Amino acid sequence: MGSEENHVVITCEHHRENAVSLSVKPAQVIPEPVADPPTRSKSYELEARNLFYKIVPGENNLWKRLFCGSGYGTSGKYILKNVSCEARPGEILAIAGPSGAGKSTLLELLAGRLNPSSGSKSVLVNRQAMNRGHFRKISGYVTQEEALFPFLTVEETLMFSARLRLPGSVPRSEKASRVRALMAELGLSHVAGSRIGNEEVRGISGGERRRVSIGVEVIHDPAVLLLDEPTSGLDSAAALQVTAMLKSMAETHGRTIILSIHQPGFRILQLFDRILLLSDGSVVHHGSLDALGSRLRLSGHDIPPHVNVLEYAIDVVDCLAGTAYKTHQNSSPAHDQTTLAVSSSSPVVYANSAIHETGILVHRFGKNVYRTKQLFTARTLQALVAGIGLGTVFMNTRNDKSGLQDRLGFFAFTLTFLLSSTTEGLPIFLEERNILMRETSRGAYRVSSYVIANAVIFLPFLLLVALLYSTPVYWLIGLSSHPAAFLYFVLLVWVVLFMANSFVVCLSALVPNFIMGNSVIAGFMGAFFLFSGYFISKQNIPDYWIWMHYLSLFKYPFEAFIINEYSHVGSQCLDSMFGQCVLDGNGLLAQEGLHFSEKWSNLGVMLMFIVVYRILCFIILWYRCSCNRR
Repeated sequence: MGSEENHVVITCEHHRENAVSLSVKPAQVIPEPVADPPTRSKSYELEARNLFYKIVPGENNLWKRLFCGSGYGTSGKYILKNVSCEARPGEILAIAGPSGAGKSTLLELLAGRLNPSSGSKSVLVNRQAMNRGHFRKISGYVTQEEALFPFLTVEETLMFSARLRLPGSVPRSEKASRVRALMAELGLSHVAGSRIGNEEVRGISGGERRRVSIGVEVIHDPAVLLLDEPTSGLDSAAALQVTAMLKSMAETHGRTIILSIHQPGFRILQLFDRILLLSDGSVVHHGSLDALGSRLRLSGHDIPPHVNVLEYAIDVVDCLAGTAYKTHQNSSPAHDQTTLAVSSSSPVVYANSAIHETGILVHRFGKNVYRTKQLFTARTLQALVAGIGLGTVFMNTRNDKSGLQDRLGFFAFTLTFLLSSTTEGLPIFLEERNILMRETSRGAYRVSSYVIANAVIFLPFLLLVALLYSTPVYWLIGLSSHPAAFLYFVLLVWVVLFMANSFVVCLSALVPNFIMGNSVIAGFMGAFFLFSGYFISKQNIPDYWIWMHYLSLFKYPFEAFIINEYSHVGSQCLDSMFGQCVLDGNGLLAQEGLHFSEKWSNLGVMLMFIVVYRILCFIILWYRCSCNRR
């Protein structure tokens, strides 16, 4: 067959008597397009050698399931058994098999997304042990679930991906040029200005969304592209269009493309260069479609008319597996707990600085918040209507004994309203978390940049909400007419809103879904109200619960409202008896154990809560993203 310098013979079948010998040319150098930055200079061959993957019970504790999303059982079952395969540049390798065969697991192992442990070197990139940090830079991974913002247009989605994935040294005009060229290649130019959409927002079609998901992953020109069931949920025409596009990408750019697929149609099958057929975690066939047909006929199976080769092979996969790989069904690796061996992962290298990343994410968040009309309009109208409504209920309360109770009730209800109304942002945070985990897993940006950008973008929005609520309610009720008191009131409302927002963001990073998040937030808010000192005085709270008093988000702003209002009243009488003043503003503060200096120290504690919740949010998200990346 020639010297090893020209060809390498690789045997991918397990049974030597039925082996298929493949002649593979060395990886070719792919010339870089003139308009593109130098993201890669060669092609990559991906190979698995005798790969085993076993789920061990220790990986399925409650803590890991909560944060890392592990969903496998605790039986210690082998998911993949002695799998060997190869994917070449310029070709499409399709991983097929019945449900539960191990397709997605194998794809994630080949992508370096699963947590590795000790053992022999089983996954090779250009015949070298995989370095996950480097492989992440030269590869793209498209999940079955689309992680796209519904309110962004197709062009905006790809442009933000280009700005995050390409170095800051690349001019903005060149990034825009690359996006336009990619849209043309993906067949998306006609919907460039259309929004992505989802079940609730009208947008582009399902096939177009899938192509946008692929475009997000190839904007940085990866040499290897892995896709988890890219045709799932699409009609036959859209599925064929997506597969034909992938075939063109493989042949035109010399990309190595690996995808999992369930039961493709005949025309889609013709676009695959090789098929890897799995059954119960073992390789049944690795080779061309014609070779699979020959194996079926040699094993005594006649393919019925109007049934394609792969579909029939999946139906009789157990018989086919038994004839070719029976000697390997019960084999096991040298170390039972070996899952995957790769070389030590290098640190993630980001395309942009943290400041540049934060600026891009703030820009993207801004578009999403502004275009989320239901949240934006409802939240602002809610603040305005609540301000006017409460103002008319408590209108012109007097500075006397009865007015004192009314104002304290107003302050308590205001905090109840402000702290409870921020839970509506929970679904948005949960959706963003899913996108964050996928984008950070491929090294698009830092988790810290996301947390900072998320905080920055809500500051002006919550300030608007604070002004819309505070302005009517403050003057309708007739609170202190001192300008400084009004400005402090607005500031306090703004900080309360931001503190509640930070609390919700922190919990949204922790909880698994909306139902759990809503329940947890409601429980915490109820506890904060109970231990604030308004419903039960601090002196009467049991010692073993006093710590909740100091952690209450209700306590500090409630005290600050009282100090702000009655420190300006001063010596004005609030209650008299027999013509003698028995309680003035200063006396009320002394009676409640409050001092003017606490007006600012309480504000400082609230700011500290904001920082702590944002830091906790970062730690939780960083841990979850690290699990996802490993």
